[in-house]
Amino acid sequence: MSGSDPATSLRFAPPPAGVVAADVARALAEDLGDGDATAALLPDVADSAYLLCKEHAVICGRPWFDACHRELDPGVRIDWRVAEGDRVESGTVLATLQGRARALVSAERASLNFLQTLSGTATSVATHVDAVRGTRARILDTRKTLPGLRIAQKYAVRVGGGVNHRIGLFDAVMLKENHVRAFGSVAAAIRAARAAQPTLPLIVEVETLAQLREALAEGCDRILIDDFDAATRREAVRIAHAAPFAGRIPLEVSGGVDLDGLRAIAADGVDCISIGALTKHVRAIDLSLKLGPPPDTASD
Repeated sequence: MSGSDPATSLRFAPPPAGVVAADVARALAEDLGDGDATAALLPDVADSAYLLCKEHAVICGRPWFDACHRELDPGVRIDWRVAEGDRVESGTVLATLQGRARALVSAERASLNFLQTLSGTATSVATHVDAVRGTRARILDTRKTLPGLRIAQKYAVRVGGGVNHRIGLFDAVMLKENHVRAFGSVAAAIRAARAAQPTLPLIVEVETLAQLREALAEGCDRILIDDFDAATRREAVRIAHAAPFAGRIPLEVSGGVDLDGLRAIAADGVDCISIGALTKHVRAIDLSLKLGPPPDTASD
């Protein structure tokens, strides 16, 4: 695949260009400072490089990788062999690059940091999505993201097959125990939220089955049943799907969710499972960028 446009071969809506540019500017400024003292030792000649993945992964972060290299060498050619969201095995050559030697090595760490981090998020999400496949449950992220990289990580969640929860505090109203306590009841908190923010999605966290019935009766866009044990969770699903509610309001599970127990939670019939670990427990994918042709063309 030609690297002339980082978005042309994406199977997912690309992230906002301004977000990518701002992320990359910060990363390069942080790494380069007033110049790459080591790269300056190299002759500034045309050279090639290849990008190698050293483990199973879902690839994510191509726009950031490309932008890092193009910022330092606008004429660099990046030829991707995989698409965003592809699952690859260890030893896969992901891309080849042709550009100026100094720029290739100067952009190396920043570009790999984005790609390894976002691929790590997408890979983790895909593992969780696979675990609930065949159920009605969708895997949601949370706001527990790396500071300054929320949009990037939320994008990686979508690439991995997950669904974004609210992006921030501005695009949904989420009533939790402190809000309910302030208003005196779930119903009162819902009414206040609807009056103040009638156009925003409304998510309500409940701690008991009584609060669940109150939220169902009052109405909202999603109900979060937080830290319910298995028996109470199944009863919550039964109540939400029975008359008169008929499953109109989705139920979300949050709190104490791990991969081992994920399938059992999904099998109970909940609609969404939100998992903070998807974006806060980041394990980067092992990648490397090496000057020269890739091994499969080294003899050409």
